[in-house]
Amino acid sequence: MFRVYSAQNSIDAHIVKGLLEQHGVSVRIDGEYLQGGIGELPPMGLITVSVAEEDYDRALSLVSEYETKEL
Repeated sequence: MFRVYSAQNSIDAHIVKGLLEQHGVSVRIDGEYLQGGIGELPPMGLITVSVAEEDYDRALSLVSEYETKEL
């Protein structure tokens, strides 16, 4: 699996996950439960969205469009 997005929080990660899945890309979210383990400190960059190697380029393109609000 290759990381295509570092989320600010779990909600952000799931938004990107849903976007990628709508375009036929299988997704895995890692680090989602670390947020509760560190208390009140923000887990910057600990929650990541990853895809398989064959979906990597397409996923990066979709994430880039999402980040620039083109989708």
